[in-house]
Amino acid sequence: MDEKTINNNDEIEIDLSRLIGAVVNKAWLVGLVAVACAVVTFLGTFFFISPKYQSTAMFYVNNNSLSLGEASLSITSSDISASRGLVKSYIVILKTRESLNDVIDYAGVDRTYAELKSMISAEAVDSTEIFQVVVTSEDPAEAEKIADAIAYILPKRISSIIEGTSAKVVDSAVLPVKPSSPSYTKNTMLGFAIGLALMAAIIVLRELMDITIRTEDDIAQSCKHPVLAAVPDMELHSKGGYYYGYGSSKKGRAKSGSRKGQVELVGGNISFVAAEAYKLLRTKLQFSFADEGSCRVIGVSSALTSEGKSLSAVNLAYSMSQLGKRVLLVDCDMRRPSLSEKLPISKAPGLSDFLTGQTAADNLIQLCGIKEDERAFHAISSGHIPPNPMELLSSSRMERMLARLRNSYDYIILDLPPVGEVSDALTVTKLTDGMLVVVRQNHCDRIALNAAIRQFEFVDAKILGIVFNCISDERGGYSKRYYKKYFKKNDGYEKAAARANSQSRVRVEK
Repeated sequence: MDEKTINNNDEIEIDLSRLIGAVVNKAWLVGLVAVACAVVTFLGTFFFISPKYQSTAMFYVNNNSLSLGEASLSITSSDISASRGLVKSYIVILKTRESLNDVIDYAGVDRTYAELKSMISAEAVDSTEIFQVVVTSEDPAEAEKIADAIAYILPKRISSIIEGTSAKVVDSAVLPVKPSSPSYTKNTMLGFAIGLALMAAIIVLRELMDITIRTEDDIAQSCKHPVLAAVPDMELHSKGGYYYGYGSSKKGRAKSGSRKGQVELVGGNISFVAAEAYKLLRTKLQFSFADEGSCRVIGVSSALTSEGKSLSAVNLAYSMSQLGKRVLLVDCDMRRPSLSEKLPISKAPGLSDFLTGQTAADNLIQLCGIKEDERAFHAISSGHIPPNPMELLSSSRMERMLARLRNSYDYIILDLPPVGEVSDALTVTKLTDGMLVVVRQNHCDRIALNAAIRQFEFVDAKILGIVFNCISDERGGYSKRYYKKYFKKNDGYEKAAARANSQSRVRVEK
């Protein structure tokens, strides 16, 4: 069963099984906090709470007659209800100032009326005509003295106030040998339960407030479009230590001929699982277009920056070219261009230079062969950063350029800016045959993705699907088990392919 919450007019489904799973995944932390709370509660009870002792005296209410002025109405001993009604009156008499002062004098204790009143509790025993008086004190001897004094004083006070009735002692007070409170076991278990519930509540609250996309289910809750491919984090599944990161602290250049220890992020040397993910994306895109005879323009964008859209566009272009397709990759992100950092191409002249009339179209297209033994594709870099990228992308010159290029290629892939940051991508969607939205795990949130999808739908863009990028197995559960099994299973394929390539090279050398 799903519950729904609404935040900023965006409807987000919250799966109860996900909340339970979040608590289960952090069971070790929940248990640790619960044990810590139990230990703290036990130590606090032992060192800071003084033990208290209780001594009890029990009385029987006896009502032989009820006085009505000068007349007397006899009542039988079977009239239990009348005797029960007197219990409340007896308790009131007990807690009067005069009665308690007599108890203090008789017991010889150094207590005030208010202190003694707070130490005494009285109530009927199981709704019978018997009631008990319990005295609680930190000194067991004092508790016994006060209870004995009440057993002596109370019957006399009752007889002198209510005629025809009496209270007889049923059970005299004794010296308590064990404290009545605190209960170390009860307090320790209570501390454990509080710690358990508190930590579980914190985890659930964090999960409710956390709208970061971590699984494909999160994507499904944000939009109706399918996930076409899930690309793993290539840093986690490569042996090198070099990484072209998605943040400013891990930037690098993933070009051909990488140095020893570098992680290949483009071309044929990327991790086996990543290569298979891009092949799956390629296959699904081919099935998305019924007419194979015409060129298809595919836009690649994202909701936020640093989601790996440019890397996805590069590897998609490479994967398409390996089928013998004529592929052109265009860097339309004129604000933060990055294709020239990932590919062996020059940044200028580029798209912005052509759209501003500073260079001819023949100077734009660059051959991008990542390796000599692999099929190449063509690329157009972004060029110099202009002051008005949106106006250039929406110009008629851009439209005419793509119309001419359609005659020369099977696929044109446009690397567009993130739609959640700027509106440049929206101006180009009318020139595309479909859009891919790249979503990076643990980076994009559901509200941002939902807003990006709505913007594309507002301009009637055809969204082909989602590329779930930079997947790791840190979330546990099904995803973790699936990827571990998949990586282990395909490790044999990867090793077999490496052996086959090695044997092929040996035969060629011979």
